[in-house]
Amino acid sequence: MQATLAHPHAIAPEGSPPGALRQALARAESRRKWRAFALTLPLLVFLLLTLLVPIAALLQRAVENPEVANALPATMRALDGWDRKDAPGAPAYAALVQDLARLPDSSDAGALARRLNTEVPGARSLIMGAYRALPVAGTPEAIRAQLLDKDPRWADAPLWQAIAKNGARWTPDYLLASVDLQRDALGHIERMPEEQRAFGGILLRTFHISLVVTLVCLLLGYPLAWWLATLPARPANVLMILVLVPFWTSILVRVAAWIVLLQSEGLVNRGLMGLGVIEQPLALLFNRTGVVIAMVHILLPFMILPLYSVMKSVPPTYLRAAVSLGSSPVAAFFRVYVPQTYPGIGAGALLVFILAIGYYVTPALLGGADDQMLSYYIARYTNVEVNWGMACALGALLLAATLVLYGVYRRFGKAELSLG
Repeated sequence: MQATLAHPHAIAPEGSPPGALRQALARAESRRKWRAFALTLPLLVFLLLTLLVPIAALLQRAVENPEVANALPATMRALDGWDRKDAPGAPAYAALVQDLARLPDSSDAGALARRLNTEVPGARSLIMGAYRALPVAGTPEAIRAQLLDKDPRWADAPLWQAIAKNGARWTPDYLLASVDLQRDALGHIERMPEEQRAFGGILLRTFHISLVVTLVCLLLGYPLAWWLATLPARPANVLMILVLVPFWTSILVRVAAWIVLLQSEGLVNRGLMGLGVIEQPLALLFNRTGVVIAMVHILLPFMILPLYSVMKSVPPTYLRAAVSLGSSPVAAFFRVYVPQTYPGIGAGALLVFILAIGYYVTPALLGGADDQMLSYYIARYTNVEVNWGMACALGALLLAATLVLYGVYRRFGKAELSLG
């Protein structure tokens, strides 16, 4: 009777067998599930198109290497069996000229030249020079002689080694380069020469800045969240609005405001000099200090909100009971109250750290050359170098770091992320 009332459309005809009632209930339950799925379908499609598909495309582009494989198929066949030590034989030169002649237009030759130039400096001029010299006819030996006569660097093995190494459509080279590793001419993985290592230091710098910002946010946010949690509801709500007002303001506007405040003649330096704390203006802009100050200000609400949510659920009677049993207020706070706020500390710290490692605008506007984080180089490879493979590999590195951090939080925090 209760099931029939819960599903008014599942009422079976009077006198029907019990099996008919069960079927009617099953049909009603099925209709309810399909209706719920239809209501969530727009959200699922939106997430698929705006989140999962771009992430899949990013991961694919991080290992895709189509330029050489598409442009030089005959050359790759000619290089089969080559020992990759000295320059290849004349048939490889003839196949290269044949492949260049088949390219639809100069943009394909440009893409090929750009890709090889990332491996061997000077490869761009060699490829484009050969492309402009077309047609080159004759026997393979004659073609080889013409190319060498035009530029003797065609006899160098590194260019041909780069062609052979990048002949496969899929490659780990971008991902290896993002952690300062590379494949040698024979395909063995090794560390890059010291003068070419860059991304390991940039990744450590990104983590260091993010860790400092997270710790400062925790030190500032914990007492503020505790104070808010101990206030009556009305003043706590008013003060919470003050916390959220910067949260609702554009990041660009806040960064511009910090540029005004932190400059040599800004309010901060003039205030400190007026109080007699300093005699000369402090260097607070275009360095690490300015980056940390602005990032802490922007990310502080992400620390306060999870802490406040957890602290509101901690009964104050626990603290009073510990004091009544003889504990000092300070000891009771650190031994009874603080352990109960660990979930809020973990959620807030993880949120701030994950958001910080992906920051781009604030370090770009307030930092110096040595303060740029990994996102800056992703933007550079996308907009300036036009190296989508390297940009996607660095993006995949950030994504992997985020997933690892979230996995660690799930493993030890045993809770989901929440803002409150």
